[in-house]
Amino acid sequence: MHQKPSKDRILFSVIAYGFLAIFTVCCALPFLFVISGAFSSEQSILEHGYSLIPHAFSTAAFQTLLAAPGDILNAYGITILITVAGTALGIIITSMAAYVLQRKCFPHRNVISFFFYFTTIFEGGIVPKYILMIRYLGMKNNLLALILPLLINVFYIIIMRSTISSTIPDSLIESAEIDGAGEFRIFWTIIMPLSKPILATIGLFMALEYWNDWFNAMLYVDKKALIPLQYYLYKMLSQITMLRQLVSRVPQLTSVTPPEESFKMAMTLVTIGPILILYPFVQKYFVSGIMVGAVKG
Repeated sequence: MHQKPSKDRILFSVIAYGFLAIFTVCCALPFLFVISGAFSSEQSILEHGYSLIPHAFSTAAFQTLLAAPGDILNAYGITILITVAGTALGIIITSMAAYVLQRKCFPHRNVISFFFYFTTIFEGGIVPKYILMIRYLGMKNNLLALILPLLINVFYIIIMRSTISSTIPDSLIESAEIDGAGEFRIFWTIIMPLSKPILATIGLFMALEYWNDWFNAMLYVDKKALIPLQYYLYKMLSQITMLRQLVSRVPQLTSVTPPEESFKMAMTLVTIGPILILYPFVQKYFVSGIMVGAVKG
C-alpha cells in the first residue's frame, strides 16, 4: 500500500526544489545575458548596458566575426584537431602513469612519484619552456607545440592513481596475472574498462584545457594556417579594441562604433557552443567520476 509522505518530507522537498530552481535561474541568467548581448547593437549596450532582451537587435557582432569565414573555419578545425588528439593522448599517458604508480610490485614507484609531485611545487617557468620547445625540440609553427605543453597534468595522474587503488581490487589484477595476462593486457582489458567514469571526467577537463588554450599558440605559432580558435578570436578582439581607441581620437569618426562589447558576447557563444553539445554525452560518466570514493560501502 502506498504510504503518504509526511509533512516534514513534503516541506523538505518544497525547500530543496525551490532552492534548486533558484540556483538554476542564477546559472541560466548569465548565459541569457550573453545571448542578448551578442544580438544587441554596440550603441545600445553602451547606453543601456546588458539586458535579457536586446534594446536594439543587431547581428553586427556576428557579421564581424564571420567577415572571413574561411579563417574562422580553419581555426575551428585546428582547435578540434588539437583537442581530440591532445585529449586522447593525454588520457592514455595519464592512465598508464597512474596504473604503473599504483602497482606495489613496481620497485621505483616512490622515486618516480616524487619527481611527479616535485613539478607541482617547482617549475622552470616560461623562458626555459620556450627555449626547450623552440631551440631544442624545434616546435616553432608545429601543431605538436599546441599539444605537448598540456599533455600531462600531475593532478590528473594523482586522481587516476587514487581511483584505481580504491575501486579496483588487487585480487582482480592478481587473478589476471595467474591466468597469464601481461601488464599491458591487464591495463587495457581490466583497468581501462573499469575506469570509464574517471576517464570521462579527466577527459572532459583535458578537452576544456585544450579548447580554451590560446597562450601556447601565442608563444609558438605565427603561421596563420595553424592558429587555433581562441587565439584567432583574441587577435580579432585586440584589433577591434585598437580600432575603437583610434576612432575615439578622431572627432569625425565618433559616430562609428566598432562592436567591441557585443563581439565579446558573440565570441563566448562561438567558443562554448561545442562544449555545451559535448557535455550531455559525458554527463553520466562525469557525475560518476566525481563521486568515486565519496561514499564507501
